Amino acid sequence: MHVDKELIDSVNAKISITVLKADYQDKVEKALKNLKKKANVPGFRPGHVPTGLIQKMYGKSVLAEEVQNTVSEALYNYIKETKLSLLGEPLPALEQAEINFDTQEDFTFDFDVALSPELEFSLNKKDVVPYYTIEVSDEMVEEQVKSMSSRNGSYEQVEVSEEKDVIKGDLIEILADGSSEEPLRVEDAVLMPAYVKNDAEKAKLLGVKVGDAVVVNPALAYDGSESEIASLLKLPKEVAKDLSSDFRLEVKEITRYKEGELNQVLFDMIYGKDEVTSEEAFRARIRTSLEGQLSAESDYRFMVDAKNVLLKKVQDVAFPVEFLKRWILMTKEDQTPEQVEQEMPQMIEDLKWHLMKEKLVAEKELKVTEEALLETSKAVVRAQFAQYGMSNVPEDLLNSYAADMLKKEDSRRNIIDQAMSTVVGNYLKETVKLNAKSVSMEDFNKLYA
Repeated sequence: MHVDKELIDSVNAKISITVLKADYQDKVEKALKNLKKKANVPGFRPGHVPTGLIQKMYGKSVLAEEVQNTVSEALYNYIKETKLSLLGEPLPALEQAEINFDTQEDFTFDFDVALSPELEFSLNKKDVVPYYTIEVSDEMVEEQVKSMSSRNGSYEQVEVSEEKDVIKGDLIEILADGSSEEPLRVEDAVLMPAYVKNDAEKAKLLGVKVGDAVVVNPALAYDGSESEIASLLKLPKEVAKDLSSDFRLEVKEITRYKEGELNQVLFDMIYGKDEVTSEEAFRARIRTSLEGQLSAESDYRFMVDAKNVLLKKVQDVAFPVEFLKRWILMTKEDQTPEQVEQEMPQMIEDLKWHLMKEKLVAEKELKVTEEALLETSKAVVRAQFAQYGMSNVPEDLLNSYAADMLKKEDSRRNIIDQAMSTVVGNYLKETVKLNAKSVSMEDFNKLYA
């Protein structure tokens, strides 16, 4: 077997692999012997099909398969042994020598490969990157206080309804005088004034008391919405859409959600027993938590700005653009040539940044420890729990969820990427000059406008 590499230019090359008969013959013979044992050919017992017939029936396809396998193995071994740094995967060359499995014994296959360019750059304090610290305002703290107290509240029965209450009662259809039809009755129907779309109908539900009876029209209340009317009256949509009757609502129960009070019960529920013992400490804990969350936003923005600043150092580096276009079109069926052409400049910029970070990781020996992976995974799990209002997740539960996440290949890969991005970001913050700026959340969001 012969493997040769021909440089086309600094970032494009061709790898030629010539496979000789001796490289594949044993594999072909072994495959044919296995087929002979298993082949089910009419007129012959299994395992007794003549070798010549097996050769005639399967020889060419087996030869082609084993040659292809030998070539693939040789190609990737060559890439590994020579430590070629490639972009994308090798592609069959557009111009190939003719292959004839009927007449040839030796075969040559050519592959186009894209070489990762060598990036040369240095970083120091002359490189200035903005770093935005987001101010935690009193309004942000208050909003979080309300959110936490709201999520940890309770339901109570009340006598007189307000807009956000839940009213439960029996609905009885009011039929025209003299009608012989049986009125529709819905027991324990649930109405929420806040979700009634018609102002006049909503007004009927405000200020009512348990035991009152009020006339409502579901079709008007929900502006003809079939799904909402059907849900209220427990009817199929096709029936509900034609219903326009008034109904008498006999109020049986009014329920109101009461937000949690800022007391020790709430503090213990959110942060654990006696971790926070005053409203002042509660608000301070919330402020610290918000600062931590916003710090992650600041770090993310720093990496965006670092990319914009530092990419200027490698603007003139050549990339195998035409190869990458071809590779994307061959590997992503949903991409069109027009899309690839339009998106390629941004893809190249992203690729440059990726290679710059890889170079820093290699040259500066930046590493992600298992401990750092676990902490990153715990941060992800903690954020997921926080979405459901669970701020005081026990440490053993966090560790368990985080460890399970790291056992899954896809999630582990994502965690590694996040952790490595943090490591690179920390190195950059120590190496370049930070132009520190303190901004409001509103002004920070404008950076993405």
